[in-house]
Amino acid sequence: MTHQKSTGPNAGEGHSPEAWRQALSRFVTIIPHTRELGLEVLSVAPPEVRMRLPWRDELLGDTTRGLVHGGVLTMLLDTVCGSAVLCGLPAPEVCPTLDLRIDHYRPALAGRPLLAGARVLRVTESVVFTEGTVWQEPERPIARGIGNFVRLDAHSTPPGFAEALFSEADHA
Repeated sequence: MTHQKSTGPNAGEGHSPEAWRQALSRFVTIIPHTRELGLEVLSVAPPEVRMRLPWRDELLGDTTRGLVHGGVLTMLLDTVCGSAVLCGLPAPEVCPTLDLRIDHYRPALAGRPLLAGARVLRVTESVVFTEGTVWQEPERPIARGIGNFVRLDAHSTPPGFAEALFSEADHA
């Protein structure tokens, strides 16, 4: 369940889940490393997001044992949690990662895509609190992340940011 400060309607209420999926897909294609790795937005039900990172040999950190590099898990959790922030606020804002804590439960194995989900837990005037999980098999989490994102003043979000996210999404 999401606990938000009542600062007006949730951003997700103004757009369909499919419009949000398309908007966040645009967002991850703007970031060079997520674009190059082929990160996909599977679904959005504001303020929750699910993504998929297809398998690539470049994700390996331990080629001998076939284990995914921990930095890949960090990037994936930061991106999915940050995307949840965008659809979990009254209006999309640029909110940099304040901190990200990751609990690693088991290694991620070569040859399988990585799935990730995140949701906003709480929104305050200065911080958005999120939680995310990465898995390769249902009900077997690989890692859990707790991400906190700082809300900056309104001048830190470029004018037209929300409109740019949805420029093509609302017309599809």
